[in-house]
Amino acid sequence: MIREGVTAPDAPATGSAPTGHGGRARNTAGWEITGLGAVASVGNTPEEIFDALCAGRSGLSGLRVFDTSRYRARQAYEIDDRATPGVDEPLRATRWLRTVVDQAAKDAGLDGLENVPVLVGTTLQEQRSAELWWRDGTPLRPEQMHFGTALRSGTGTPHSYTFANACAAALYSLGMAADMIELGLADTVVVAGTDAIGESAFGTLDRVQNKVPEALNPFDVSHRGMLMGEGAVAVVLQRAGTASAPAHCRLRAVSMNCDAHHATAPDPDGISWVVREAYRRAGVRAEDIDLVMLHGSGTPRNDSTEAQVLSQVFAGGDGPLMTAIKSMTGHTLGGSGLLSLVMAALAFRRGKVPPVRGLVQPIEEATGLRLVRDTAVAADLTVAQVDAFGFGGINAVAIVEAV
Repeated sequence: MIREGVTAPDAPATGSAPTGHGGRARNTAGWEITGLGAVASVGNTPEEIFDALCAGRSGLSGLRVFDTSRYRARQAYEIDDRATPGVDEPLRATRWLRTVVDQAAKDAGLDGLENVPVLVGTTLQEQRSAELWWRDGTPLRPEQMHFGTALRSGTGTPHSYTFANACAAALYSLGMAADMIELGLADTVVVAGTDAIGESAFGTLDRVQNKVPEALNPFDVSHRGMLMGEGAVAVVLQRAGTASAPAHCRLRAVSMNCDAHHATAPDPDGISWVVREAYRRAGVRAEDIDLVMLHGSGTPRNDSTEAQVLSQVFAGGDGPLMTAIKSMTGHTLGGSGLLSLVMAALAFRRGKVPPVRGLVQPIEEATGLRLVRDTAVAADLTVAQVDAFGFGGINAVAIVEAV
């Protein structure tokens, strides 16, 4: 079993976390998130997305370009940006990637990215573009399949790296970016995630799920499975104290593992380990967590496992507020964990937590959890946990702190 991750520079290696005033764990983070960028089915900026989530607005719609007669599921959370309705286009994931990297760089006050590495997490990369080339002869050059080509021409960065770690890809990339900074390889790293829906991936999911979901309803007894979403997200991660722009939040730690328990089914032990390892590396305790951005994929096995683990982690107290944004964005695949982190950063600033849309009757395993329901709630938030769990037991948990 592979166990790996990154640690805050002076976090304790063993034993209990050191605490400061009021019982809070002291800040050990050496990283600040200074720039945010995001696009999704419900908005074209991080702020638009957050406002939509707080309003309970869903990006769910009928499939726009696939032949729906081939599939049981007929809906997804697509970005409606095609020039001609019903006619698909190549390189949409790349286009969104450039957009969010530009947003994040501008937000962080960066003049350019000529010396800044860019790490991209993805599940499908440009699979849809390859499908259009194969099926319809849509022009596609081999070098366009690599995000680095567009990033070099658009931002000037000479160093870009793509990681395909399933649904945890962008948080894996965030952990590696923190490692790069701690190792002295860079003071600034851009971390991103992007995915467009591919028909082969959509069709595969449609075949393997036992039931046909009409919407993604995490932690509700009506949940039937996952529906795919589209989107991209980026953050600028900088060594603490080196940024010219104010930080949105601090990164305390990222913990990762690959428990390899099963090809698709999550392992409670693997998830419990990665959650508790994140606390150890961040120097926090379960009672320090104010908010959990749940993975919340809407599949019965994932929801029940995540709820079971968190019920044990937060046993004996009121526990933190919890939400699952996939209920409105769909599952945005490789970038989904990082999108949740960006929403956590905005929750810190706004003092508000979006609800889980469609949550009417929680599953039994989640009955003791403080899931936000119906409407957004006001809250004083300091520390957030962000979950991302992928096929094959590829798990990541990030801990971020308000500034």
